[in-house]
Amino acid sequence: MKKLVPDPPTSLYNTLNKPFGDCAAGHPQLFSVNAGIAPHDALVHVSLYLRCAYDTGYKAIEGVDKSTTGFLWSTLHSVEMAKGLVEALLEGLEDRDISQPLP
Repeated sequence: MKKLVPDPPTSLYNTLNKPFGDCAAGHPQLFSVNAGIAPHDALVHVSLYLRCAYDTGYKAIEGVDKSTTGFLWSTLHSVEMAKGLVEALLEGLEDRDISQPLP
């Protein structure tokens, strides 16, 4: 029987160079992700950045007008969901790495 869904790739690819940090000052982007970063390492950093974003947002709620806290809570929940997805990917990668025999 022919499979309807193809097998996932056997490995993830390293990062490519990706500039970011646009502003309206008319100069090139200020920052970039370096090429060659392993997927696991990149996901670890994404997880850390999401935690920082959540912690900063949570602290900001103390100084926000009560009429706008719903927007901030929505943002925090979105960050928390993104962090959950990243953590699930990391755990999957780590499980796969542990279960595969070394060459």
